[in-house]
Amino acid sequence: MTKKERTAYIRKRLEELYPNPPVPLDHKDPYTLLIAVLLSAQCTDVRVNQITPLLFARADTPQAMVKVPEEEIRAIIRPCGLSPMKAKGIAGLSRILLDQYGGEVPADMVALEALPGVGHKTASVVMSQAFGVPSFPVDTHIHRLAQRWGLTSGKNVVQTERDLKRLFPESSWNDLHIQIILYGREHCSARGCDGTVCGICRTVYPNRKRAKKTFKS
Repeated sequence: MTKKERTAYIRKRLEELYPNPPVPLDHKDPYTLLIAVLLSAQCTDVRVNQITPLLFARADTPQAMVKVPEEEIRAIIRPCGLSPMKAKGIAGLSRILLDQYGGEVPADMVALEALPGVGHKTASVVMSQAFGVPSFPVDTHIHRLAQRWGLTSGKNVVQTERDLKRLFPESSWNDLHIQIILYGREHCSARGCDGTVCGICRTVYPNRKRAKKTFKS
């Protein structure tokens, strides 16, 4: 298959498997999504969805969160890992949202990336899932699959994001990044597939005999 053929097949197959992909992180508005995505760094979505109800029962708006001591936030979110840094980010961004944005999450990539604890991937997820702005958040899982499928030669998520945006139409980005994540979890995980096992890998590279070496982001 050419890269164009691989791209078309992968998009078609993912649409068949996940026609209406759900957002993996439970949330009710842009603020709770922002907090959930922040917590998901180096943590599973399952664990985040177990912890956020506890946190949001205590505070689910910037107005309420700034009243919660940082030590208490840290204690609640400890199971998500990196709790000191994440608690500091949650407290800090909540204060900034109140002071600079009237308590609302800005629908602006630059403004989001400037918030404490919010990087490019987190901002991209919020822009795409909370505001519907075409974005293509690339995490380590998407980075791995894009390499296995010959969609990028990127050695980091920055280059992989750039390559995927060139290959797929902008209208598909918001669903596609979730579809790839879901497929990776169910069929093409780090341990469950080495580039020769799952249906997509076997289809786009039918003659591949050895494991596909991938670069970590």
